[in-house]
Amino acid sequence: MPLAVLSACDRGAHPDQTGKAAPDFTVSDGSSTIHLADYRGKIVLLNFWATWCAPCIQEMPGLQQLHRDRPDLAILAVSVDEDEDAYKRFLLQRHVDLITVRDPSESAAKLYHSEGWPETYIIDRKGIIRRKLVGDPDWSNPEIRAYLQGL
Repeated sequence: MPLAVLSACDRGAHPDQTGKAAPDFTVSDGSSTIHLADYRGKIVLLNFWATWCAPCIQEMPGLQQLHRDRPDLAILAVSVDEDEDAYKRFLLQRHVDLITVRDPSESAAKLYHSEGWPETYIIDRKGIIRRKLVGDPDWSNPEIRAYLQGL
């Protein structure tokens, strides 16, 4: 299904990762760990973000609502924040209930050639990257919701 909202979103030195296996990673920040392979068999939204990023802040409520509406989706929020206190305050103040981890070295983001925030990768049940969304998409958009439902 062609989606204008989701097209032409790839950018950077390695723009075309769609249709390829999502690079596996494990990130641990001392209180949380995300190992992508643990989510095989689920549709994954892998979101790279930061607390100091205005579009990331704007996007977070929509991601949280999507999580409440579609608990079957694995929404993994990987923060590139260096400041641990700012990260923890952000999660607490905004009642973030997503699976989150702080990755200040950007080890996972580098595997995906992500350099701007937010960036979200839609990964299918077999671990294949299907879409890359750059910026603050409207997660309530019926086209995005229908696309996710069709995976």
